[in-house]
Amino acid sequence: MNSGVIVMAGASGFMGRRLQEAFRRDGFEVRTIGRGAQNDAQWDDDLAPVLDGADALLNLAGRSVSCRYTKKTADEIFSSRTETTRSLGEALARCPNPPIVWLNASTGTIYRDARDRPQDEADGELGTGFSVSVARAWECELFDAPTSVRKVALRTSIVLGADGGALSPLINLARVGFSGPQGDGDQVFSWIHLDDVYGAVRHIMADDRIAGPVNLASPHPVRNRTLTAAVRRHFAGRLPDRGVPLPRWSLEFGGRVIRTEPELVLKSRWVEPGVLTATGYGFAFPGLDEALADIAKETPRGLLRVQLG
Repeated sequence: MNSGVIVMAGASGFMGRRLQEAFRRDGFEVRTIGRGAQNDAQWDDDLAPVLDGADALLNLAGRSVSCRYTKKTADEIFSSRTETTRSLGEALARCPNPPIVWLNASTGTIYRDARDRPQDEADGELGTGFSVSVARAWECELFDAPTSVRKVALRTSIVLGADGGALSPLINLARVGFSGPQGDGDQVFSWIHLDDVYGAVRHIMADDRIAGPVNLASPHPVRNRTLTAAVRRHFAGRLPDRGVPLPRWSLEFGGRVIRTEPELVLKSRWVEPGVLTATGYGFAFPGLDEALADIAKETPRGLLRVQLG
């Protein structure tokens, strides 16, 4: 699929903005669904007309998880994912000419905390807790939706790119000297360059053999201590053996101050891209150093603005 019409839902965030730009650059017509009047449709509208005749649907809708999990924010995180996915499924069922494929965001954190072996789509073990419950419900809405279009759940690992996302707070910490290991430093960090998110989405769209869960992750995850050393090297100009470590207690305290959950750093996410590898996807940035070197070219000096949910 080298051109055509793609509908993107919830595409105003860090990933969505860059993916929109990439699709348009490659000649796609992009229709958007979201909360603002600048979209082709809003969530309260009848979504079927904007979906009808499109080649693909990519749903990225969901409230940021970079927040404290209060009752209010937990409800918002859950509903922003499940209700939007349900609305899209119902709209697709009403389309005379629905898209060929529906790619719906999910998360690699659906797997258990893993330090012993990688978790792929075939034999990965699902975990427990709030984040996993959200991911399970999210995927159930996708796969139970009353439409026969090809469905893909994008179990995305931590996305690295310039101008936002999970990398910005790590860069800020490195630039003020807090760039040692976080927690015990041995937790696995699965990641993917934003360019490979786009490449993988295009690969999935073009290969009609691919359906069900798909892990979006580099084939070369690293330990947290390797990650923090690499961020320090590429963005702070410090020697690899420098940097103040952040033990668990400091992350838990800091999470209260900046209103986020320490789980986002402390959980060991070892996500294996089994489907992408088996179907021949070639990663543009398989290694962390080359990915960070590319991102550093677009990253300004000084502290970066960080958006918290």
